Amino acid sequence: MTRKKRRLILILVCGVGVGSAAALTLSAFKQNLMYFVSPTDLAKSDYNGRQVRLGGLVQQGTVKRTTGTKADVTFRVTDGKSAIPVTYKGILPDLFREGQGVVVLGTERSDGVFHASEVLAKHDETYMPKEVVEALKKSGEWNPATGEPPPNAAWDRAASDKAASASKPPPG
Repeated sequence: MTRKKRRLILILVCGVGVGSAAALTLSAFKQNLMYFVSPTDLAKSDYNGRQVRLGGLVQQGTVKRTTGTKADVTFRVTDGKSAIPVTYKGILPDLFREGQGVVVLGTERSDGVFHASEVLAKHDETYMPKEVVEALKKSGEWNPATGEPPPNAAWDRAASDKAASASKPPPG
């Protein structure tokens, strides 16, 4: 075999090795990749059975706790346009409360309820997850040029719409 052929074979073998390593790495990333979605995105798309991170604010007046062998909690996560009911079995973070930013990891089931396996709460008064800020900007609820984001109660239309419809007298 000539030197030229040996060099060509060596280059081809190295190329196949590098390509295989890249394919394995990308495959591992794809399996471990979890996307952040807002309640509006979750309602529009079909994520049933797929594990995702749902982010938004805990809707005012929706946290219900039951006690048993394990703490069971139900609440709604909202982005101002829509809200998704969430159930969680376990101990919530100390900073978890209504009107605060939260990211929950879990799956949406066919009944429309998001079953969380992990709940992450914000860490101080001014922090809001980057994804929640982007969702607020995208939904038109906040323009960074106008200053700080609005207080939670001011943009939580999902809660105010529900309260307004409950206070209206029935037609007829």
